[in-house]
Amino acid sequence: VWLGLENIPLSSSPFLPLSVVPPVRLAILLDMPPVAPGDLRSQWSPTHRSPNLCVCASGTSVCRPRVERSSDAAQSAVGVSTGLHVWQICWEEGQRGSHALVGVSTGKCLLQMSGYTALVGGDSCSWGWELSTCQLWHGGEKVGMYPAGGARQSLKVPERVLVVVDADAGMLGYVIGDCFLGEAFRDLPSGAELFPAVSCVWGGATIHLRYLNGLKREAPSLLSLSRLTVRQSLGWDKGTQTQCPALPLSLERLLLASDRTCSINERKTLL
Repeated sequence: VWLGLENIPLSSSPFLPLSVVPPVRLAILLDMPPVAPGDLRSQWSPTHRSPNLCVCASGTSVCRPRVERSSDAAQSAVGVSTGLHVWQICWEEGQRGSHALVGVSTGKCLLQMSGYTALVGGDSCSWGWELSTCQLWHGGEKVGMYPAGGARQSLKVPERVLVVVDADAGMLGYVIGDCFLGEAFRDLPSGAELFPAVSCVWGGATIHLRYLNGLKREAPSLLSLSRLTVRQSLGWDKGTQTQCPALPLSLERLLLASDRTCSINERKTLL
C-alpha cells in the first residue's frame, strides 16, 4: 500500500488476520501518492486545543509538557464534511501511557478535563480509538473493541496509524501497515465538519499529523481502477520499484502515473 508507509512485511503483521478488504474507493485512495507535506490539512489547530498542548512552528506537531492530572486534546486545523480522506498520525509507543486516543470530533468536543480520562470519545461530539487497550469510545462510554476479533489478543499499535474518514458514508476506520481494520464507527453525523483529533495524558508526548490524500464522492476513474488492478495482480510496490524490464513501457507508465499528473492525451495512450 503506497500510503501505508510501514516497513513491516505484510505476512508478519499481527493485524493481518483481523484486516478486511477495503472498499474500492479506499483501495484506490491508499494506492495514490500523498499530497505535498505543506498541505493545510496537515496542521493542528492553533486554537482548538487544550491550553496544555503546544503546537510547533510548522503546525504539524503538537506536544504536551508535564502537567499533573489533566487530559488534553487537540483537533486538526481543517476538517471535512464530504469525501473520503486519510490522515497519518505518528505517535511513539513510549509516549502514550493510558488514555491515548486517536479519532475524529466536531468543533464542539471537549478539549481539556481534570484527571485522566478518554477525552476523544468522551462526549457525543467525538469518536476515539484507545491505542493501548484497543477500546472504542463515544459519548463518554466504552462502546466496543477494535479491530473486530482482536479482543483476546495482545495487540501493540505501532507508531503510525492511518485515520480513514468517509464523510459521505459517515464512517471512521483505521489502517495499520497494509491492513485496513474495517469500520470502527458508522453513522457519524451527515454534513457535519469532522476533524482528526487526539487526546493524551502523557507528559512529553509529541504527536505528528499529516494529511495524505482524499477523493470526492464521484465514481473512480477507469484509469485509477485499471492501475489498481494491474498493481495488485503484479504485486507492484510503487514505493520500492521504479522499473520492471519485463513490462511494456505503456504499462510501466500506467503503474507510475496518477490521475492528477496525466494529461488527456496521456490517458488516451495509457488506456
